[in-house]
Amino acid sequence: MNLEHIEQLASIMKTYGLTAVEVKDGKYRVRLEGGQTLQSASTAQPTSADAPSAEPQYHIQQSVNPLLEYIDVKSPIVGVFYTASSPDAEPFVSIGTRVKRGDVLCIIEAMKLLNEITADTDGEIADICLKNGDIAEYGQVLFKMTKV
Repeated sequence: MNLEHIEQLASIMKTYGLTAVEVKDGKYRVRLEGGQTLQSASTAQPTSADAPSAEPQYHIQQSVNPLLEYIDVKSPIVGVFYTASSPDAEPFVSIGTRVKRGDVLCIIEAMKLLNEITADTDGEIADICLKNGDIAEYGQVLFKMTKV
């Protein structure tokens, strides 16, 4: 996947009024979302009232290594996936975080109850499979971990 392919995807999004597109190509996963354009810190300039633009954002993330054996942390319930205890709090874990058995990985809200999802074993977070606020289905993989 190169920049030309990504620009073509962005053009398709704009043409058809799509809000998000995700494509997996080999070892890369590219997700484009409508919203404020990402800029490097050296070129970022303040905008009036930080109004979001219709230009897509580019998120390029290397996929997990297919040669490693992963431990899948699956959702035990259906509900809303939250990475932190509150909107202004730091996420419980991020990619590369080493966790011990019993550490809280996320919260799933179901029927107004907040359910902490904990690690069943020691390991390192290799991938976070959902975004904050996504709906988690029963049995859906939430995290991929490697043994430490």
